[in-house]
Amino acid sequence: MKKVFFTSLFLLIPLLFSAQEEKTNKGKIYFFWGWNESWYSNSDIHFTGNNYDFTLQKVRAHDKQSDFSIDTYFAPKNITLPQTNLRVGYFISDKYDISFGVDHMKYVMSSNQSVRINGNINDGSVYDGRYFNDVFLITPSFLKFEHTDGLNYLNIEITRNDNINELFRWLKSKDKIQLSTLIGFGGGPVMPKSNVTLWNKERHDKFHFAGYGFSGKIGLNITFYNYFFLRSEFKGGFIDLSDIRTSSDASDKASQHFFFTEFEAAFGVIFPLF
Repeated sequence: MKKVFFTSLFLLIPLLFSAQEEKTNKGKIYFFWGWNESWYSNSDIHFTGNNYDFTLQKVRAHDKQSDFSIDTYFAPKNITLPQTNLRVGYFISDKYDISFGVDHMKYVMSSNQSVRINGNINDGSVYDGRYFNDVFLITPSFLKFEHTDGLNYLNIEITRNDNINELFRWLKSKDKIQLSTLIGFGGGPVMPKSNVTLWNKERHDKFHFAGYGFSGKIGLNITFYNYFFLRSEFKGGFIDLSDIRTSSDASDKASQHFFFTEFEAAFGVIFPLF
């Protein structure tokens, strides 16, 4: 997927600068729904509580894809099981739109990995001790750390849309197919529902505003008969979670920050607002 991302980026950049102007979008509203795949950089995770204060360094994590089935991906009752994207936007001009969306990603710490640990634990558990850059094996009995319902990135984006039909002879009919490149940026709060179990502590299983994120994106959009479209986007950004709840005790918290890359594919509708 990384090779696909960089190849697509290389191909799209010249299209963005050579795109022809299209004047049919101002005043339109659009809605799309789709799915994503995500990747995360390693991150240091700092845990604090009444009887402990320690940091796990360069922790690896991955996303959590749901196996495909019609029921899992399309049934309303299972709407949050896959990694999904929802967005509503409005064209303020022929080229630019402002939108609000939710990137429902999922973040899972890889278990049974060896990391460096610094700090102290004095909570009456088998893990009590003082640690100075020690090698430490993260086992499921010590820590389970996930944002799986999920890593919810709520964001406002501004996007530039450029019609590139003129670059392709077979796309002269703009009433049937409109091919556009996308480039944009955005940011907003992150509200995970974290699944964290720290040795014998009861987990906190509620939505909580834990931090913020910002991102940039490039993409390709294909509109059919002026009302329906398919879209793919590559997005990269940064997420800072400074207030992660880790148990039912409000004093138990964690913090981390990391970079992310996201590929999304979606379908939607677009129409004049008035």
